[in-house]
This record gives sequence, structure tokens and C-alpha cells, in this order.
Amino acid sequence: MLAVRGYVEVLRHYRKIVRMREQLKACLLAVKPDVFIGVDAPDFNLDLEAALKAQGIKTVHFVCPSVWAWRAKRLDKLRASVDHVLCIFPFEAALLAEHGIPATYVGHPLASMIPMQADKAAARAQLGLQSHGHVIALLPGSRASEIAHLAPRFFRAAALMRQSDSALQFIVPVAPGLSTAMREAAQAAGVLSCVKLLDGQSHTALAACDATLVASGTATLEAALFKRPMVIAYHMNWLSWQITQHKRLQPWVGLPNIICGEYVVPELLQEAATPRALADATLRCLYDLANAPEKTTALQRRFAKIHLDLQRDTPTLASHAIAQVIAN
Repeated sequence: MLAVRGYVEVLRHYRKIVRMREQLKACLLAVKPDVFIGVDAPDFNLDLEAALKAQGIKTVHFVCPSVWAWRAKRLDKLRASVDHVLCIFPFEAALLAEHGIPATYVGHPLASMIPMQADKAAARAQLGLQSHGHVIALLPGSRASEIAHLAPRFFRAAALMRQSDSALQFIVPVAPGLSTAMREAAQAAGVLSCVKLLDGQSHTALAACDATLVASGTATLEAALFKRPMVIAYHMNWLSWQITQHKRLQPWVGLPNIICGEYVVPELLQEAATPRALADATLRCLYDLANAPEKTTALQRRFAKIHLDLQRDTPTLASHAIAQVIAN
């Protein structure tokens, strides 16, 4: 299992990644399945799918690469590599059709997994939190590289927020294998005693919190589906960031903002993601909850619309589309 993100980080593991892909390709060519379904990871799967398709094996790719956000040149590669794409956002299928790529919108699985209205009180009880007072969920990512770049910033922001409100409660879902790194980052920031490190349980944390400081990625969509005000942040290796900026097609990186086509929640990226800025933006979410409830209500309505738009019978729609690919 290998989880890496960013150009520099991938280069460090390039030989291992290529070796894994070649071994998998040899195995699949020997077995000759009726269809190969690549799940996400386009930089890994598209080359594999192209090789399989060239040998007569039908290929389906689940989760459209984010060609609408960056690296639009991947459309040509996608067309050459796959027979069909299963899309999780409504606007993707039409975009792919314009470029001659067969696709089906199947909805986002998370939209059916997450309730339209989460039970905050039950979630807090499950986590052993006080029923009163504000709770902030810190989600600095699930990869070691993300923790290295973001966790220290998030925890220093938590320390600053505690200076403004000593009653604040912080919860931090921790991905497997990252508990030591997360604990050390919290201790270095001086907040280990006032944060609750959780063994996973990111959905319970989002249900329990009033607001979240969250790394850009799928977790931002999860926070939106839980209708939680959020501040989106990201920081990565300098060179990876510079390369990424030259390939971006949209001003937003957070999924709620991309889906809405505007900044509905703040984004603090790279050098803007200072602990002070993160703390101030997150505290503003809490201020709006108490003093401008109409702003929070309007945001939650936007998130509810996203939720409804993404709710589909994903397993049935995906199964039907795959069956059609096999039959044709």
C-alpha cells in the first residue's frame, strides 16, 4: 500500500510505483478479465488501462479525473485509456461527452452514506465530549506528507484559538499509522492536553463539531455534507506547489467551492496558511454561529443542495453502466 501526493513526493517512490503497476499489468494480461475497473488514482491507473485496452480488455474508470480543475490535457489520455467513465459529480458526464468520452453520472457514494441531518448531541456523547460549548474538528489530512506540512500549522492555530476562548474543545481524527506523528505535532504546539485525538472516526467528528479546519481534499466535501462551516487549508512542498499552480484551471481548490462555482467557504493555501490566519478564519465561523446565524443558515442551505444533487443509487447505476460496457 502506498499513499503519496504531489510531484516531488511521487518522484521519491517512482520506481516502486512503476514496479507495482507492471506486476499488476502482467497478472491481468494473463487472466484476461471481461472488464477492468480502475478506481481513482489516474496517474497510476490510466497507463495501466491503456495497456489493457490495447490488448482487447475493456476498461472502466471510476471517478473522473479532475480535468475540469487542472491538467486538462489528461482528456486525450482518458479517451485513449478507457471505454467508459463513472462520474461522481453531475457536471462531469456532459464535459466528457463533449470530448467523445462515454460516461455515466452515478452520484457520489458519500452522499448516501452521510445523513441529511446529523445528530450532533449523539456524536458528542459517543466521543465523550461535553454537550455544551463549541467543538472544532481539525482534519489536517490522511497522508504522512500532509501531516508533516499541515498538522503543525493546525495545532498552532488551535493554540491561538484557545487564547481567545479557553473553553474550546478540539477533536482530531487520526488515520492509521499516523498517531505518533500527530501526537508529536500537538505536543510541539503545546496543545496535546486540550485536543482529543481520535482513532479515525472522521464522520463522527464532523457530526459532533460546530466548525472544522480541514485540508483540501475529499474531507471538504464530507464537511459540506455534514453541513458544517469550514476553513479549507493546504500546504505542500514548494516545488510541487509551483508546478501545480501552472496547471490549475479554476481559482478554487476546495470541492464545496468548485461545485458551487464561487467562494462559499474560505481557502487559505500555501503561504497564506499561517497559524494566525487559520485561527482567525475558524473563529469567524464560530462568531457567525453566535452573532450572524442567517449567514450560517444560508451556507447550510447551499450544502443541503449539494447533498441532494449528489444523492443517487450509485451501486445500481454503476453496475448497469459496467454491464453495458461488457455487453457491447
